Amino acid sequence: MCGICGEFRLDGTSPDMDALRRMNARLARRGPDHEGYYQDGALAFGHRRLAIIDLSSHADQPMTDDELQLALVFNGTIYNYKELRAELIEMGYVFFSNGDSEVILKAYHAWGEHCTSRFYGMFAFAIWDKRSGSLFLARDRLGIKPLYHTFDGERLRFASTPQSLLAGGGVDARLDPVALHQHFTLHGVVPAPRTLLQGIRKLPPAHTLRVSALGELTQHCYWTLDATRPEQQLSEQDWLAATRSVLRRAVERHRLASDVPVGILLSGGLDSSLLVGLLADHVDELNTFSIGFEAVAGEMADEFEYSDLVAKHFNTRHHKYSVPNAEVLRRLPEAIAEMSEPMQSYDVTAFYLLGEQVSADVKVVLAGQGADEVFGGYFWYPLMDAESGTPLARFSQHYFDRDHDEYLEMMNDAYAVPDVTSEWVSAQLQQPGADEFLDQVLRLDVTRLMVDDPVKRVDNMTMAWGLEARVPFIDHELVQLAAKMPPSLKLKEGGKFPLKAVARGIVPDAVIDRPKGYFPVPALKYLRGDFLERIRSILNSDACVKRGLYRRSYVEKLLADPETHLTRIQGSKLWHLALLEWWLQINVDTIS
Repeated sequence: MCGICGEFRLDGTSPDMDALRRMNARLARRGPDHEGYYQDGALAFGHRRLAIIDLSSHADQPMTDDELQLALVFNGTIYNYKELRAELIEMGYVFFSNGDSEVILKAYHAWGEHCTSRFYGMFAFAIWDKRSGSLFLARDRLGIKPLYHTFDGERLRFASTPQSLLAGGGVDARLDPVALHQHFTLHGVVPAPRTLLQGIRKLPPAHTLRVSALGELTQHCYWTLDATRPEQQLSEQDWLAATRSVLRRAVERHRLASDVPVGILLSGGLDSSLLVGLLADHVDELNTFSIGFEAVAGEMADEFEYSDLVAKHFNTRHHKYSVPNAEVLRRLPEAIAEMSEPMQSYDVTAFYLLGEQVSADVKVVLAGQGADEVFGGYFWYPLMDAESGTPLARFSQHYFDRDHDEYLEMMNDAYAVPDVTSEWVSAQLQQPGADEFLDQVLRLDVTRLMVDDPVKRVDNMTMAWGLEARVPFIDHELVQLAAKMPPSLKLKEGGKFPLKAVARGIVPDAVIDRPKGYFPVPALKYLRGDFLERIRSILNSDACVKRGLYRRSYVEKLLADPETHLTRIQGSKLWHLALLEWWLQINVDTIS
């Protein structure tokens, strides 16, 4: 797990190494163990390493292979690297390191751009191919690892974060009106390739991008998710047996690909508790970590009742942290500075504060993110399923944060656009390869939305502390199995039935049968006292007024009654407005 960046010049000049050093410095928290650079003609790489596999200097990056005429920077983990390494050795390749980075180099030489289909894992990497003078970029199937880029015709720069690209300079930091509409409709999600900034784009999940020496850009999708039933009908028991087998294999893969101890973020919910249960017998001393906050408006802000139960049941070395609301408010600017893009979910700050504590004990943790999207665990899925009308109508009534009319009421005329989000969602739902409406919805969530909400949240907030978070529930084999499963089976017994069935007999029944919980930070939902005053100061600041994003009448309406204006999934609309403005002030205004 690392931070990567680079520049490829297409105008006959040399890369700007001063800019690259600024870009790499902005990635330092993602990789505290080593800093490296590489330059060859029009190409330069920067790298910050978090040493997880092969802790020796042989695995430092940028990694070069002079014989193969290739150079690499890589962020992530290839879980099947040992099997691929053995296969490549059989083919005659000789290795100088024992990690997964060199496997990528050799695999690319052996199989070209098709190497991505051989990798099981999370990855974003760049390969400089001296033979052709081309740059090859790739991102994993589910977009677990980020990859942003900016291109102006004369140079292409890429990095693990937008902040790194901004630090390099020369980025068009104007806001993208289409992305703004998506951001305020889809819980902060701006689907790839857009970002909120016009000059920065992100490589979509399951895509590669080749840049030739002549400046030709060729993008390719190497994997899609099939959400149709298998030809041979399976019984419920068949599906459950397959889920048990594939999940166990995924968890084992995620555990074994590490030369350092692995812990678990334990919320007390089904998903993280099941990870503990599946690992407990394979680890001598399993570290688990939980966090909680102060209650607000009568809403509980921790799940210690259940995380304590699980930790005791499996005799883990449990770490529990309680954070006062004053500390949350004080540390918010730090968390916002580490958000690649504004993330409205309340638990983002929780992950940031938890990551700080966890990183003092371990360098790798497993997390339960993605299970709800993959196995239908959220309350809005059955509500959508019960609706009538077009797929868009059924989806939007239970998912969109605000309708288009309210968006126009909120934004000033300079940012008014047609209902671009509805158009995009409708097109995505109607893509072939999904049998039922909920197949369409879950495929959309897993392949296009999840990557820029829970997945990005976990990557950003843990990597801010040099902590690698792995997400076994979005192992692509498990995702493929779940996508072929009938939605009715996933929604049975309140959702995530296959995981509940697998957990039965492993995890205490009290955890399996409890009502679904959410990682709560109610101080960001019920904005009161010092929190409300801070939000008010952000939205009434000179920078916000001068920016002219929001109609003042809409801002005043929300400030007058901050706890009333909630989205369909119970998000604070006032927090949404304030977070974007705060993110811009911290991450963009200070640089651009």
